[in-house]
Amino acid sequence: MNEWPVRRADVEDADVAARLLDDFNAEFETETPGPAVLAARLRHLLAGSDTFALLGGDPAVGIALVTLRPNVWYPGPVALLDEMYVAPHARGSGIGGAIVRRLVSECRSAGVSAIEINVDEGDVDAQRFYARHGFHGADPATGERAYYFSQEL
Repeated sequence: MNEWPVRRADVEDADVAARLLDDFNAEFETETPGPAVLAARLRHLLAGSDTFALLGGDPAVGIALVTLRPNVWYPGPVALLDEMYVAPHARGSGIGGAIVRRLVSECRSAGVSAIEINVDEGDVDAQRFYARHGFHGADPATGERAYYFSQEL
């Protein structure tokens, strides 16, 4: 298998990352503020230490956007994979796996204790993908399913 290049994005990559995130929402007919607004937000977030992005491919055709937060139950921070997207023409090529492997590596190096991912109930392809890469939708010890609840303010 040919390994895709995956690198950590910096502030200068905000426009590329924003385009990928905007494409993601457009593909799935989800509201988006547009690439200009996303790029401005990403420039701010990527300049800090609590958010990072990984770009896969050259030019980039995949992205993982991650936020870190402290958590009382773990000695290290918890990472939330906020978004992961691979352009349709690159799916099935191994780039998603390369991004996830780099994500796990980056998190281990940063002392992250856990990685959390929210997946829509109907997105069985994503569920299978993450399970294939060692993530669980249920507590491995009890089998109890995990649920995600939210409220926009």
